[in-house]
Amino acid sequence: MRMRELEVHLLGRRPYRPVWEAMRHLTDIRDVDTPDQLWLVEHDPVFTQGQAGKPEHLLMPGDIPVVQTDRGGQVTYHGPGQLILYPLLDVRRSRLGVRDLVTVLENAVVAVLAEHGVASRARPDAPGVYVGEAKIASLGLRIRRGASFHGVALNVDGDLSPFARINPCGYAGLTMTRLADLVGDCPGVEAVGERLVACLARELGRELKAPSSQLKAPGWAVTGGRR
Repeated sequence: MRMRELEVHLLGRRPYRPVWEAMRHLTDIRDVDTPDQLWLVEHDPVFTQGQAGKPEHLLMPGDIPVVQTDRGGQVTYHGPGQLILYPLLDVRRSRLGVRDLVTVLENAVVAVLAEHGVASRARPDAPGVYVGEAKIASLGLRIRRGASFHGVALNVDGDLSPFARINPCGYAGLTMTRLADLVGDCPGVEAVGERLVACLARELGRELKAPSSQLKAPGWAVTGGRR
């Protein structure tokens, strides 16, 4: 039996809240015929606080908005130059456990970094991907109605200074890094995204459908988007 394709949607740069609401909506109306999707996006600057997030990990948010969201984990930062991949998958249909999905996402990031000569690893005690002791990719998921949303954020070439305003992922003093600091010729976010979805599809044993620059979900439509 042929595996279902993964639809890839390129959202460009967008505010966090509308994309989060769109993910929730798609999850709420999903049925057996809804395709599995991978959304690639960069967000405007924002701190997002996970369900179990503790306010003491927000040190000095300042002019960057804070959004209380429904993913797992503590507080993190999203902004331009950070590649975010949201896997909107029917995990029940795919027979994927939460730990399985975390592992394939981490493995996909490790594979992309390896293509650029960067050795990285996942840690059993703290989800995400690390280069040495520095964190380069953060991960937070939500499973609802047998489907996944939220995902993984990989630092490519964005400003890392906002991470100093929080305890990233709840760890005081955690050093963050980015691909641009580790390679001489850093590819752009779009190029890294192309490779990340390819590596994730390989980890999942799935095929990719041609990317779309427009996302159309019932009740919400994106027709343009800043690049």
